[in-house]
Amino acid sequence: MRPARPATEEEILARAAAQPVAPVAGEGWQSLFDGKSLTGWRVTDFSAGGEVTVGQGMILCRAGEPFTGISTTNFAAKVDYEISLEAMRVSGADFFCGLTFPVRESFCSLILGGWGGSVVGLSSLDDEDASENETTQIVEFESGRWYHVQLRVTEQRVEAWIEQKKVVDAVIAGRKVSLRPGEIELSRPLGLCCWSTTAAYRAVQVRPVLPERPR
Repeated sequence: MRPARPATEEEILARAAAQPVAPVAGEGWQSLFDGKSLTGWRVTDFSAGGEVTVGQGMILCRAGEPFTGISTTNFAAKVDYEISLEAMRVSGADFFCGLTFPVRESFCSLILGGWGGSVVGLSSLDDEDASENETTQIVEFESGRWYHVQLRVTEQRVEAWIEQKKVVDAVIAGRKVSLRPGEIELSRPLGLCCWSTTAAYRAVQVRPVLPERPR
């Protein structure tokens, strides 16, 4: 039997567009992507970034050398917020979701699929990146599959979930939180990027984290 032909990028994207966005639990979500344009975003000025296009309800970032990404033009929150999005590795073998976000007066990145394709974690905590600190996890990601990603930032913690499974639960009180030195700093204040990999994003949303009511 002849082996199956690998899907083309166009076929992968067509299948991705046909898959409905998964509903996100809770109220108060505000969309950061209108599904049609980069309104509210800019293409991040990486030195050798790939092409960024919008179509079929998603943002497509083609592989750069190494970075390609987008960043917001205005994001004021520093703590007590949540971000939700869907991300996909279309092709390539490194991180497809580098979500850079504010933490108090600094910034940090949630990395999905780094260091050869499977490392998940925060860059950086106490100057240790996502491959070195206690948030490091190994997760096998499938190309051509949407992953729901959720991030919560409070004064005390940074938490993250992939497909409802918690993958990061970092206490940040009293710790140095920062970005890994380099071009990733261009993603501030809030940005998405990929490394030598073609990636797609959609359904980017944010909401405030409200104080818990007394029981």
